[in-house]
Amino acid sequence: MTSYPPLLGDKDRHYRVHIVGNSGTGKSTIATTLAKTLGVPYLSLDELFWQPGWKQTPEDELKAKITAVLETHKYGWVIDGNFEWSIGPIVQASATDVIWLDPPFVLYFPRLVLRTLRRLVGTEPPCSPGCSETFSNVFFSRSSIFLWCISFHFVARRINGEKMKRIGLGVGSDVSEQKMRRFGGWGSALRRWMQDVVDMMASRRKVD
Repeated sequence: MTSYPPLLGDKDRHYRVHIVGNSGTGKSTIATTLAKTLGVPYLSLDELFWQPGWKQTPEDELKAKITAVLETHKYGWVIDGNFEWSIGPIVQASATDVIWLDPPFVLYFPRLVLRTLRRLVGTEPPCSPGCSETFSNVFFSRSSIFLWCISFHFVARRINGEKMKRIGLGVGSDVSEQKMRRFGGWGSALRRWMQDVVDMMASRRKVD
């Protein structure tokens, strides 16, 4: 059985990591921690897509912003978000590693509810500056984050499952592009992997 390092990186040991998954699966939490561990910038696609007042950034403008970020930080980054329907696969194509967070719905939906309630009362920042949650848009809107999370659960699994078949590490049909890992379950595998990344970087610093 082939053994892989916790992150592939490129030939110069630069890590460009794209984290995907449904809303509430822990993308931002993992991404910020991973970015600090790697010593690279963290970027949330939500912050580029959502302008104050929940105004959507036009596709061309969004692509230009993301392209500029990728060019500026070509030596490493961690990006989270699912906006291929708007920008295409430009982030995935530039990534050395793709991490799919796919915990059980019964685990992550309650976390999403708690996060949203904290945002409602102002104890947690919004997903993007100027995009505060309101009681009406959370509970009485068709764009409710709760409805989105429920409806997108199986969509995210289908989309990312298809990606795994193509670029999954050790299983993908496109051998030259294998770089995606899936973390499901209740979190133990994800925690072990994060610790492996920490250990890898510590070992690298000793060598350097």
